Amino acid sequence: MILDAHSHVHDPLDAHLSALDDAGVDRTVLFPTRAHPERATDLDSLRGETGVLERALAGGTGNDGFALAMRELDEALDAHPDRFLGFGSVPLGRPDAETAARVEREVIGRGLYGIGELAPPPNQAALVEPVLRAADDHAGLPVVVHGFAPTTAADLRTLAQLAARYPKVPLVISQLAGTHWMSAIELARAVPNLHLELSTANIVFAVRRAIHELPTRTLFGSDAPYGDPVVARTTVERVTAPGEVRDRVLGGNLAELLGLG
Repeated sequence: MILDAHSHVHDPLDAHLSALDDAGVDRTVLFPTRAHPERATDLDSLRGETGVLERALAGGTGNDGFALAMRELDEALDAHPDRFLGFGSVPLGRPDAETAARVEREVIGRGLYGIGELAPPPNQAALVEPVLRAADDHAGLPVVVHGFAPTTAADLRTLAQLAARYPKVPLVISQLAGTHWMSAIELARAVPNLHLELSTANIVFAVRRAIHELPTRTLFGSDAPYGDPVVARTTVERVTAPGEVRDRVLGGNLAELLGLG
C-alpha cells in the first residue's frame, strides 16, 4: 500500500481524494487543522488563511478553533474511513493531568492512530514532553511534531533528547525539518525512535540523503494542501530505485508504525 504520512483536512474533501487518486495513494494520515489555504480564491483570502496558520505556529491555541478542527476531522473520518488515518492534536502548555486526559479523550477515545501535528512555538519544543509521557502510557502512540519554520535547530535537539527519554514512543519530525534537514538526519541516526517525514523538502538531495541514511525511518508525506501528493511521491521515486527501500518509504515504514496489516 502507498501511504501518505502527512496531510490536513481539506475543504472540500473531494479535492483531497482526487489528489490522492492522482498519486496512487491508498490511505493518508489526516491531521486536524485550523487553517484552510485551499479555500482561498485570491491573494487577500490566502493571506487570511496563512495568518491563521502563522498564529497557530506561534502558539495560538484558542479552544473554539481547536474544537472546530476536531469536528472537521471527525466528519472526514466518518465520510471516508477507508482512505484516512486519523491523528488527533492536543493543546500544548497545559498541566500534565489535563494533557493526559485530553489524549485519553481526543485520541484514544476517538480511536485515532496517533497524536499530531503538534506545533510548539519556536524554541519551546520542551512543551511536547507531557504529550510524549501520555503517549508512553498508551503503549507508545506515534507523535508527530511540526518540523519546518518556525521550528529551530535548538528545537530539534530538544526533540531528540525527549525522544531518547521516551524510547517506546515513535517521534516523527515532519517536513524533513525544513532548512535544518542535515541536523535532523544526524540526530535521527543517534536516536532509534526518531523518524523523519519527507514532505515539502525544498532540496531533492535532502530527500535522497535522508532515505539513504534512514531507510527504515523515513516516511513519504505530502503535507497536502501545502504540498501535492503527486509531486511528493515523484520526488521519492526519483531518488530511489524500485525495490524494498522505496516500498518501505512509500508505505511500509508507516504501516509498521501504525500497526497496519
